[in-house]
Amino acid sequence: MAMFRLQGSKVLAVDMTGDAVKAKNGSMVAYDGQMAFKKLSGGGEGIRGMVTRRITGEQMTLMEVKGQGTCWFADRASEINLVNLQGDKLFVESSNLLATDSGLRTGTSFTGLRGASQGNGLFTTTIEGHGQAAIMSDGPAVVLRVSSQYPLTVDPGAYIAHQGNLRQSFQSGVTFRTFMGEGGGEAFQIRFEGDGVVYVQPSERNSIAGDV
Repeated sequence: MAMFRLQGSKVLAVDMTGDAVKAKNGSMVAYDGQMAFKKLSGGGEGIRGMVTRRITGEQMTLMEVKGQGTCWFADRASEINLVNLQGDKLFVESSNLLATDSGLRTGTSFTGLRGASQGNGLFTTTIEGHGQAAIMSDGPAVVLRVSSQYPLTVDPGAYIAHQGNLRQSFQSGVTFRTFMGEGGGEAFQIRFEGDGVVYVQPSERNSIAGDV
């Protein structure tokens, strides 16, 4: 199995001995040894799950890297966080996913409607199995615990990923920005209930900003 390790907080090193990883296209910054590269698109096992975030029209292309040696990955100086999966499932925004073990299954989960009046669907990338995934954040990620006693409400622009036995719902109304007199349109928040963890970033995406 490929070995993931961080070099600093913004570069992911992956040591491979004949195995493969899937990574965001264009994110490789260097490699040594013998590597083969293949672009992944629409077809394949669960790959179409990586390609859409309908809400912003984003598209994500993946590549597979296979061989003997070490590859280094980075993306726009984002902070990188390693997540170990032990047969469980990780939900992550496609734009925040950097790389996964090739043995992990990837797909899509429909997580609800953002702004029911517009009928916009929200699709989140899912990763499951045993292995490691590398997710990115704008600034150091913070891991927040959710328990049955303490549900968590998150600004959608700060949300990166979550795992555990969590129920996710959308609340329209006040956003975190409303008090500052910013934003327009139909505002919403993401609420998590159950038992698990949520990863958030300190800097928000401009593309969503809590409004649809």
